[in-house]
Amino acid sequence: MKPTIWAFNAFLAVIAAMAGTASAQQPPMSEDLAWKLLELGRVIEVPKTAALYAPMQQKEPYQGVKIERDVKYGTAERHLLDVFTPETNSAARPVLIFIHGGGFVAGNKRNPGSPFYDNIMLWAVKSGFVGVNATYRLAPQFPYPAGAEDLASVVQWVTEKIGERGGDPSKIFLMGQSAGAVHVANYVSHPELHKVKGGGLAGAIMVSGLYDLTASPVGDAEITYFGSDPSRYRERSSLQGLLETKIPLMVTAAELDPPRFVEQYELLKQAACKRAIGCARTFMLPQHSHISEVYAINTSDTRLTDEIIEFVKTGK
Repeated sequence: MKPTIWAFNAFLAVIAAMAGTASAQQPPMSEDLAWKLLELGRVIEVPKTAALYAPMQQKEPYQGVKIERDVKYGTAERHLLDVFTPETNSAARPVLIFIHGGGFVAGNKRNPGSPFYDNIMLWAVKSGFVGVNATYRLAPQFPYPAGAEDLASVVQWVTEKIGERGGDPSKIFLMGQSAGAVHVANYVSHPELHKVKGGGLAGAIMVSGLYDLTASPVGDAEITYFGSDPSRYRERSSLQGLLETKIPLMVTAAELDPPRFVEQYELLKQAACKRAIGCARTFMLPQHSHISEVYAINTSDTRLTDEIIEFVKTGK
């Protein structure tokens, strides 16, 4: 299938921008990879995207990293997290918690034989963090607000336990992608769910999430988690709470995201600038898709992670 005219024009714009950079600077993404993502299109395509990025990622055993697997943070079967720390002791590090996606009904922090999402943890340790990779209960057995409740337990565990693992509990950053971003947004925006005063976060990072269920028709995945009663969607959305929170926010989407994710990104971007504390940090990731945006972490493509580092450094 040939790329759409929109995608083709977008690609040409990116190539033109690359041409204007210094010749010594390597482009963050090869032309061949950029075309392959364009050919996949604005869809959520996990296996084919994994096939593109898995060869770029590290394989176990990982050098210079200590890993605790499947640490219990609660009583449910999926109340598990992995902790990644450097092999050598260092001063207390900020903590990056990652929450995976999966349409509310699937997904995991790691599947055996796959480099995802260890890749995010490896990048975190290399970049000066302690990494925490967590999973959570799934719909339909555990509908709203189970995901946000589980994140509250994760943050509580990290606050209480990460100091003995070299992390700084005063500098916890919570990052989620897709459904994980929705859970992060719901956690931040519903303080009644918090188990740590003020939410316990130095910042929240939401990558390709949904924030207002009333802004467009909901899909099957959202109905499975949030329910089929539209009269509950406004209170179960995160938008209003995100505008009221004092927790610093970073919001991103990918250029090749399905349209709804781009629309929700723009909605939150514009609304957040009306906050008393000022705009959220926002970033549209060029050339990437809904899946490649996180599968590319810990490769030579640092466009998203550069933004994360700057967010952590500045708090905005």
